[in-house]
This record gives sequence, C-alpha cells and structure tokens, in this order.
Amino acid sequence: MSIKLEDYAELLEDLSPHTRDTLNATWHEATKVFSPRGLDNYLKGVSAIRGLGRGDDLVETWIEQAPLVAKEVGEDVVADLATAALMLASKTSGAVIELLLASAPTAANRLGDADLFLKYLQFLNTLIAQAPRGVRPMLDKLEVLFQHLTLGGLRRWALWGAHAHRTNYEEQIRYFGLESKESLAMLQKEHKGTLLVDVQRRINMYLRALWARDFFMRPTSGDFESREGYRPYIADYLLHVPDAVDDFAIEGQEPVSGLEVYRATAAHCAAHVVETKEPISAEALNPMQMAVISVIEDARVEALSIRRFPGLKQLWSRLHVATPDMNASVGDYLNRLARALLDETYQDNDPWIAEGRVLFAAVQDRLGDNQISWEIGVQLAHNLTEKRIPFNPRTDILAGPYRDDNRYFWEFEEFDFDKAAGAGYESIKQVRKNVSVMEMVNAIDVETAGDDAEEIWVLSTELFPYENIGDESHGKSFNEMEGKEPVSDPFHYSEWDYQIQLERPAWATVLEKRAKSGDLQVIDDITAKYKREIHRMKFLLDAMQPQGVQRIRKLEDGDEIDINAAIASFIDIRLGNQPDPRIMMRSVRKTRDFSILVLLDLSESTNELVQDQEYSVLDLTRQACVLLADAIGKVGDPFAIHGFCSDGRHDVEYTRFKDFDQHWNEVPKAKLAGMTGQLSTRMGAAIRHAGHHLKLQRSAKKLLIVITDGEPADIDVRDPQYLRYDTKKAVEEVARNGVTTYCMSLDPRADNYVSRIFGQKNYMVVDHVQRLPEKLPLLYAGLTR
Repeated sequence: MSIKLEDYAELLEDLSPHTRDTLNATWHEATKVFSPRGLDNYLKGVSAIRGLGRGDDLVETWIEQAPLVAKEVGEDVVADLATAALMLASKTSGAVIELLLASAPTAANRLGDADLFLKYLQFLNTLIAQAPRGVRPMLDKLEVLFQHLTLGGLRRWALWGAHAHRTNYEEQIRYFGLESKESLAMLQKEHKGTLLVDVQRRINMYLRALWARDFFMRPTSGDFESREGYRPYIADYLLHVPDAVDDFAIEGQEPVSGLEVYRATAAHCAAHVVETKEPISAEALNPMQMAVISVIEDARVEALSIRRFPGLKQLWSRLHVATPDMNASVGDYLNRLARALLDETYQDNDPWIAEGRVLFAAVQDRLGDNQISWEIGVQLAHNLTEKRIPFNPRTDILAGPYRDDNRYFWEFEEFDFDKAAGAGYESIKQVRKNVSVMEMVNAIDVETAGDDAEEIWVLSTELFPYENIGDESHGKSFNEMEGKEPVSDPFHYSEWDYQIQLERPAWATVLEKRAKSGDLQVIDDITAKYKREIHRMKFLLDAMQPQGVQRIRKLEDGDEIDINAAIASFIDIRLGNQPDPRIMMRSVRKTRDFSILVLLDLSESTNELVQDQEYSVLDLTRQACVLLADAIGKVGDPFAIHGFCSDGRHDVEYTRFKDFDQHWNEVPKAKLAGMTGQLSTRMGAAIRHAGHHLKLQRSAKKLLIVITDGEPADIDVRDPQYLRYDTKKAVEEVARNGVTTYCMSLDPRADNYVSRIFGQKNYMVVDHVQRLPEKLPLLYAGLTR
C-alpha cells in the first residue's frame, strides 16, 4: 500500500512554508529508502519533533538526515532515533538535539549495524546525564572519533572524561573537543588497530573473488565493555565478526596486520558456510567430544578450501602459535592438534597429536562428508581422557583469533542449506498495522493479501454485526462466529544448556493464547463448597489489610513529643527518680506494596484424578485459585492468574486468565472455569515470561507463585536434567528483577529436584493434594506478611 504526502496534511499543517518546501524536496528520495511503514514513522517523527517547539532548523534537520540514517542501517532505527531526540528534549538544548540528528548519518555509517546504532543512542543518553557540557563538542568531532574508535572505545573514552572533569566544565569542554593532552592520550589508548568499517568492502570483494558468491558480514560490539571482543560466529547464515581487531603479535616475528586477521576470519567462516551441507548431530555428546569434533571439522573445511585456493594455507598458518611445550590443559592439546592438522611442517611428537594426524590423513578422499569429523573426534576425545586432564568448556578453547565458535554446524536448530546460500538478501517485510473500523471499511485496497503484501491491516477491536438482531448470533462478534483464534506476537527467550554452560539465544518461543470462557456456575459451586474455609480466613485477612497511620511510641529520636511520656518523665524528675529519655514518637504510614502472579502448570497430567477422589488435579487447582483470588481481592493486592503448557520449544502456550489491572469479577472467573490441561511443561520459558509481566508492575515487592504437579519436561527434550537446570536459571534471572519465586508442588517425589531449582526455603510439597485449596491462601498470607 503506497503512502502519499497529501494523506498526512492534517498531521503536517503546522509546518512553516520553508519546512514544507524542504519536506517536498526530500520526499522523492525518502520514498526510495522507506517502506510504507517507514514513511509513516518518518512523517510522524516530523510532527513529533515539530511539537517540541525548538524551531524550524531542528525539524528540517530531521527531514534531511533521517532518510540517510535509514539508508545506512535500515529504517527500523528511525523510530528509535526520534524517541531519543524527544527524550533528550528535557535534558539539553535544541542545538544539541539538532547536532545529534545532523551527526546521526555519520554514526550510522561508521557503526554499520542497527544494533550498534541503538547502543550508540543509549550511550548518548547516559553521557548527557554525566557530562552535559561535553556532548556538543563531542558530536562536533564525531567523525574524527569514529575514525579511531569503536563504539566501546568511544564509550570508555567519553566516560573517563566525564568522571575526570565532573565539576570542571571548562576542562570538560576542552576534553570532549579533543583540545587537551589527556583527551588525545586517552584517544590513543583506546585506539584499535583496524576497524571493520574501514575494510569491510575490501573483505566482501575478497570473499566474492574466492567463492564467486556474496557473503554478508555484521559487526559485533565485542569490545563494548572491554578490549577483548567476541569470537567470530555465524548466525542466521550471516558472518558476525568483531567491529575492530588489533594486529596479531607473534614473538620473534613480524606481527600479522588487522586486515590479514579479518581476511583469515572471513575466509574461515565462509569455508564453513560453503562446505557444510548437513549439520552434525550433537545428540549424546559431552562437551569434550564436541570440542574435539569442532577442531576436526575446522580442519576439514580448511583442507577443502586449500585444495581450491592454496594461498589460504599460508594465511591461516601464520595465526597458529601452539608449541609442543604447551601441555598444561586440554585447550593446549586442542590448539596443538589444530596446528598439526593444518601445517605438515609443524613438529610434534606427542602420541595423541600423531594419532590425530594419521586418522585425518586416512580420510582425505572423504572430506566432503562431515561425518568423518564426528568419527575422528569421538575417538580422539576418548583417548584424550587417558591424559587425565580436567576439561573446562569456557577456557579450553582455540586461541587462533580467526576461528569462530562453531555454533553454525551443530544440529541445535533447523538447518536450511538453501537459506544459507541466500542469506543477507533482504526480502519484502510484512508488517502489521492496527487500524480503526472506518479505515478498514473505507480505505482498503484489496480484499485479500498475498505473500508479497507490505502491510497486513489489523482491526484492534471486535466487529459486531448490526443486522439480524433476532438471530441467535446476536451478541457475538464476527470473529467469534467465523474467525480463527488470534495468535500473539511471539516472545523469544533464551535457554540455559548446562552441558555446554552457555545460553542458547532466542531458543524458546512463547505464544500468548486467548483464554476460553466456561460455566460461571462452576465457580459459584466452589465458593459454596468452601464457605466454611472462607469464613475461617476472615480474621486473618482483616489483619493483613493496610491499617493507615500507625504511631510508634517510646523513641529517643522521633518526629514529635509524646505528651504522656513527657509528663511521666517530669513526674520521675520531681520524685528524684531516673526519667525515661524515650519521650518522642513517630507516625508511620503502614501500607502494602505487593504484586502477586500465580502461574499454573496446565499440562496433560493435570487431567489425572486425585487418588481416591472423583475430581482431577486441574479441578483442585481451579478451586485453590478461586479461594486465593477471593483472599487477595479482600486484602487489595494487585494480582494475576496465568497458566502455561508446551508442545516443544517453538510453542510454549501462555494463557492469561486474570491480569493485574482486572477486577475479580465474572470475566476472569469465567476464564478460570474454562481452563483445560494439555501438552507438556516447559517451565523455564513460562517463568521468564511471567517475570516479564511482573517487571512491568511498579510494586516494591513482586511474588511469583508456581503451582505444578510434576517436574519440567517437554516432547523435544530427552535429558531430564536439561529443563531442570534451565528452570533454575530462569528463577535466578527473574530474581535479578526483584521477583521472588515460590513453588507449590503437588508431586510427592518433588523433594528430589524442586529444592535445587527454587531454593531450600522457596518451595512446599503438598503431601495431601486435596488440601491444596486450604494451603494456598495461607501460603499467600505467610509470604506477604
């Protein structure tokens, strides 16, 4: 769907004639850069910046520079750029904001990546709070700074100056304007050898000349916090390399330049992409076996590449420095093996290294099949254990600066060789746009959208029929009568792999599903059944309610004098007794500040009947939730009731029966009556998503109560320890955001694992499941005292 400038006449009516002429002159170029969604954000940015009231120059700078930023790093960052400008409006002058927008294309060009550009905007927001006088001179010198520094280097250089000249504004201006000696000294200290942005085009041409195809590189902000940087890696079939590297120093030899390191890195990563036709299964392998297999696979793809381009051997060999004297760790032996398989002139008499050379030489006619890496690697790993050297996956890694971390060829996710061949070529992005009813009715161009549609229009509200009033369909929306169940935007969460001691990024996908309503009579029956328990809890709940202002007496230091205590002290003085000095008091407002989220395990096992009873675990959980909701509702704490189940890592279904801002009335009660049990229990992803909802609450104390009848499990996980360790990691992650997690388990065998996941004091095993409705409200009372 195309966007015309006339469609935004009302939005842009406040622009001055000169600004409007600038927009008209820039519009043609903007339409080449932006998609319809991007143009919409671009024009809304014009209106928003105009609303700051900082003059036409600022608005015209946005109009001219925003398309240039989008051309460098994509249109998705334009909305963030506008947001950054609006946020800085309350902290600095319009001239600084104008300079920020004017220098944004330079920053985008030198950073070359959307994520790095967003981190640059975050850095400016931090800097302006610490060195407000230094931002303007720094932006004036931004092009010079980015010629010498990475984003991490710029951040360290700037924050050093901010701390050194916190109160001396004149020196602060001189430092950030590159006019002081210490400023130039810090610039030299943070200077990196070679920046990727300066050589990226040359490296791309180098790879195209070798393999006659395009490879796409992305910079990583590896030295954002330190000068070390990240190892190269391949993700989504794109080559991710550090944004800068130093020359590789070799003792007694001429150092290898940063450009040569980049060439070696890019060529090695490209070799993986070209020569990997099938992934290698990681099933049943331990970390040491995977490490040795990785060395063999590196040697395999390099040997195939050297057959085609012999000069690569010299390029890679210069970056190996392992010697026979290195024998203190498994990593030393791995580096010696890597050098031995690449360079036949390298002398190493260790039997294990010699065995690796013999095995690799015997399969030279089978190098096209990466199964040989698995076979040789498993055998060598078994023999390496005979050296009885402990293995540490974090430190026992290859030291060569050009080697990637080998995540690419392991079978951890669906592998698509065709996608690998076409990676980097941007296709048309479909975006959802929420519209009103009248926009949907009057402005739609086509009745259906094909795969090439740039926008999918979404009606945010339900649409009800206005005819056939007497029909049985009256009161139901079109969606309820004919539509499909809506699916939320996916939420991606990492998972912890305890075997390799690393997180698998964006590994699990949570999809929020709409809760179906049930019969309200079910909830009324529960309330009637537990009428005695509800009455018994009345006095306990009354004691938990906020009591307003409370006076604390008998204080030596307080807000006001306690008249009664003062009189008693005067009487003691007259009687010749020692007076009590505690004659002050303080008024304290007693309030509760809790947010509670109850997370229900709704897996298939909850449909099983309770032993010797006619009701299921799910029925019992529903009863407990009703009593708990009544209890929390009487106290007044904001609370939510959510549930989850899973069908593999790509489909963790998450249902919200009651949200924090909802009243405990017929709507959430009907949803609770309609809940069902199905599928499996991927608990870690659900806890992370529940933590996301709790993080949005402003309460001082946040409590997550997990109710489950079994241990974490899912259909795509065979190792029972894997999801236990991931759930433990999820509990630790939400704890960093101030969320206390407590588990109430209905599994009588849960003591074996639940204490390791949630902590010794953060769980309860309900031995008699039928007592859950009584215990849950009491647990809430105990946790929120």
